[in-house]
Amino acid sequence: MKKNKYKILVLSDLKKTTVSTLKSTVNLAKMIGGEVSFFYVKKPSDVVLRDNQLSAMRSINEQYNSTDSIISKIIKPISKATDVKIKHSFSFGNVKSEIAKQIEEQQPDIIVLGKRKPKMINVIGDHITDFVLKNYKGVIMIAANDGTVKPINSLSLGVLSENEESLNFKFTEDLIKHSQQPLTSFSVVEKGSKLKESVNSKNAIEFVFEQGDNAISNISKYLVKSNINLLCVNRATSGIRNVIDKTNVSLLLYANA
Repeated sequence: MKKNKYKILVLSDLKKTTVSTLKSTVNLAKMIGGEVSFFYVKKPSDVVLRDNQLSAMRSINEQYNSTDSIISKIIKPISKATDVKIKHSFSFGNVKSEIAKQIEEQQPDIIVLGKRKPKMINVIGDHITDFVLKNYKGVIMIAANDGTVKPINSLSLGVLSENEESLNFKFTEDLIKHSQQPLTSFSVVEKGSKLKESVNSKNAIEFVFEQGDNAISNISKYLVKSNINLLCVNRATSGIRNVIDKTNVSLLLYANA
């Protein structure tokens, strides 16, 4: 019996990192057997209205056609190059309300967001990442801006955990079988003054760090040294916002099934 494809929803602000985010999404979709939908919300203040009703309608139609054209120009080359169909839609309205409505309608298995630099104004809306974390309980991918989740033949998978729990979400096995090196595990412990490295019985490489203000920053450096391009993090991890802000690779935030 053929299983249904995982539904992946990309929430975008149409900024310059959109292409990188979409490429990461498509590569993920090819590994796990997913279908991709792209969604954008334009704030009412960005839709220029006119003094009379006729001019207002004309302005809205112009904005609609322009937005559709912009999205199509981004999506079509990626879809053609990867042979992955990408559905797209957009709306004009309150950003958070429209996103909530889209999540309710689509019931995605995974939501993809582009990564924001800390303290930058988020033009898709205030604190959208926090909003999605609070209102959506499924898997979330935070796609890094300076590099995409690699395609099937070059994925390198890592996991950040607070204990020795094993990865356990819907498509764990799909990801692991595509990883081109042993799973690399990073954890933070209360005691110990040095980074410890070991290889467990399952050939997973383990790095253990001392708890402290710089723990996540130090892990971020080792992610680069270890060539990790997708780091799995349990959504229940303490200081999850700090992990999102300070790590420099794409993140897959999950809750154990």
